[in-house]
Amino acid sequence: MNLEEYKGVYVFAQQVDNEISGIAYELLGKGKELAASLETEVVAVLIGYQVKDLADKLAEYGADKVIVVDDPELKVYRTEPYAHALSSVINQYKPEIVLVGATAIGRDLGPTVSARVATGLTADCTVLEIGDFPLNPIPGQEQKHNQLLMTRPAFGGNTIATIACPDNRPQMATVRPGVMQKIDPIVGAKAVVEEYNPGFTPNNRYVTIKEVVKAVSDTVDIMDAKVLVSGGRGVGSPENFKILEELAEVLGGTVSCSRAVVDSGWKPKDLQVGQTGKTVRPQIYFAIGISGAIQHVAGMEESDIIVAINKDEDAPIFDVADYGVVGDLNKIVPQLTVALKAALAEK
Repeated sequence: MNLEEYKGVYVFAQQVDNEISGIAYELLGKGKELAASLETEVVAVLIGYQVKDLADKLAEYGADKVIVVDDPELKVYRTEPYAHALSSVINQYKPEIVLVGATAIGRDLGPTVSARVATGLTADCTVLEIGDFPLNPIPGQEQKHNQLLMTRPAFGGNTIATIACPDNRPQMATVRPGVMQKIDPIVGAKAVVEEYNPGFTPNNRYVTIKEVVKAVSDTVDIMDAKVLVSGGRGVGSPENFKILEELAEVLGGTVSCSRAVVDSGWKPKDLQVGQTGKTVRPQIYFAIGISGAIQHVAGMEESDIIVAINKDEDAPIFDVADYGVVGDLNKIVPQLTVALKAALAEK
């Protein structure tokens, strides 16, 4: 493999029902940063049916070029045609880096494509940067420069691993929604659009979709919330979440929770913050009755302001909190709710 042939940072621009998913914009933002370090371009790969009109939107968020793979076989996501489309783009254009969102679609597509193009894939990355590998020189071993260094939690979140793929291309990584930040849109930006179709011949790996049933939910996506009031096992019971809901209502916020709460069946998975839940960046994050395990902190540490309430003064959550209150949440939270309600009423 001639590594010098591989150029560019490519982003799989996920779309569903001809609407670009937010993770695509986030990855373009990170892609633009990586491309600047490598002095190369950012290319969005847009796969679907009748999706060409979405190209300019991708340009606004950092794409220099958009490769469109448009075919009726790609109308609804299916592993085989989408994997054929993306792997064909990789084989044809030879990107140096390929980024895929760790969504339900991306977790299926990324590993399938990496196997087909014979390269590695690092999943659920929290940090992506360009640097030397090995990180520190090792006698007798070549230190390669301008490598994609992919950092992710390992061993259940108990340690952090930095991984590289120095001998194969492309270097592939998946990133969970909410981890990276999209850039401010570049109004009026236009990208070079190139249409590419490798041809699609249905085979025995093409599944047939009989019906698509969309779940209807009135739950606000916690990734969009400006204020989150999050509860952990320390809240004590599902009934006790009522006092968290009252605080969230006063602040115009949303209730979220830790994995322990979901595992106990108190709240649905959609509300879980953390390594195995969602990554959030609200303006204010209340961590109530949450000890602060590394798996949870990984999903909320980028919040603008973190307020922790816990009866254990040695709880790890206080290490990342901007403000901490030690005491009984059953007394503190209702008092805080009353005080905030009074303060807001005066305005």
